[in-house]
Amino acid sequence: MRHIISILLQNEAGALTRVAGLFSSRGYNIESLHVAPTHDHTISRLTLVTMGSDEVIEQICNQMLKLVDVVNLIDMTQGEHIERELLLIKVRATAEGGKMVDELVRMSGARLLDDRPESLTLELTASGPSLDRFMEQVGRHGEIVTVVRSGTLAITRGAGSLELNPA
Repeated sequence: MRHIISILLQNEAGALTRVAGLFSSRGYNIESLHVAPTHDHTISRLTLVTMGSDEVIEQICNQMLKLVDVVNLIDMTQGEHIERELLLIKVRATAEGGKMVDELVRMSGARLLDDRPESLTLELTASGPSLDRFMEQVGRHGEIVTVVRSGTLAITRGAGSLELNPA
């Protein structure tokens, strides 16, 4: 099963390496990873996506909480959450294909960032599966030259949030 884990981490050198090392030492792959500062400059939020059984991910989360750099964490897939990912894509399309790509851009809510005779650069923010579908559709009407994806970001729904101090 796919898991999105949000981790509050001390903003210290080596903290990310220790978290990633915990996954690699157990033979688990991190599919995407995003780290950014929070409103507290001493804490960063690490959002990672991995695959594994609920039991194994729970065990890894418990072990991560023992790391000195980990302040708190939550498996976002255990509750209601919103997830998004940013896609930047460069497409080369024929005149006919370009019209279809323009239509896909309009229908999906994507933004045209760069329109050159040799390629179009598009931006779309959506869930990962929606981005996959968009890329598949665009690929039918043009040659995908470059794809850059941010990786998944997630936040809990409602008033709750991942707290600095675990309960």
